[in-house]
Amino acid sequence: MDLKKYEVLLKAIDSGNFSKVADEFGYTPSAISHMMNTLDKELGFSLLIRNNHGVKPTENCISLIPILRELVRWNQQLEQVVSEIQGLEHGVVIIGTYTSISIHWLPRIIKAFQTDYPGIKIQIVEGVRHELENLLNENRVDFCIYSYQADSTKDWIPLKDDPMVAVLPPDHPYADKKSYPIHACEEETFIMPALGQDYDTVQLLQEAKISPKIGFSTMDNRSAISMIECGLGISIMNELITKGMITQAVRIPVDPPRHITMSIALPSIKKASPAACKFIGYLQKMIPNS
Repeated sequence: MDLKKYEVLLKAIDSGNFSKVADEFGYTPSAISHMMNTLDKELGFSLLIRNNHGVKPTENCISLIPILRELVRWNQQLEQVVSEIQGLEHGVVIIGTYTSISIHWLPRIIKAFQTDYPGIKIQIVEGVRHELENLLNENRVDFCIYSYQADSTKDWIPLKDDPMVAVLPPDHPYADKKSYPIHACEEETFIMPALGQDYDTVQLLQEAKISPKIGFSTMDNRSAISMIECGLGISIMNELITKGMITQAVRIPVDPPRHITMSIALPSIKKASPAACKFIGYLQKMIPNS
């Protein structure tokens, strides 16, 4: 069984075209096309629908995708374990996470990790929570780093608490206060981060039984904070999102205090690849000091 063909197939499905896959694997697009034609013949049915816009899986292929992802993942783990036994450290770790974590935490950790393990490649996939959970459920990432949820069936490794803060215009009545009462946002124009898909903000509002007057919603948190700075409304975010931004917007703790726990989520700690386990060790060691 040539697992490389399946790996190429999955990459083609994920990227939507042969050119990106060809660049990643060092093949020509025509070689990728030939490889997929060969795979069609081996299986006895077509796997991809091809047109000028790219490629997408056929219905038959869709039914195989979860099995193929699991097959490729186990093959990668086999290669990593064999490499460890031989005294060589090779592999790929694919991490799903929030943009704020990839900006503020991961660069320094990746640098330290790759100094010690230059043969292990790190890939980062950013997204909002539901996108990351889909990647994790489909075995397209080794693990995700986001906020802990008690009702999840995943295995969790807590890393660091991150407080929730109110983000206010500089001339807001609470701008010089020590905290912002959560229920006050019912009387404010609220700017919803991540187009309403910021799970942590939405959950805080739901648990407080608050239905704010949403005036604006934007995917980019920098845009949201810029709107707040100009007096268009207020918002509530986790503190890490707001770090490093040059702005006159004021950030103060919410009252009552709330925090989220940034954590590693993975399907099974016991089944994690050797390379993923090594990187998780660096996260545990270095994030409290980030």
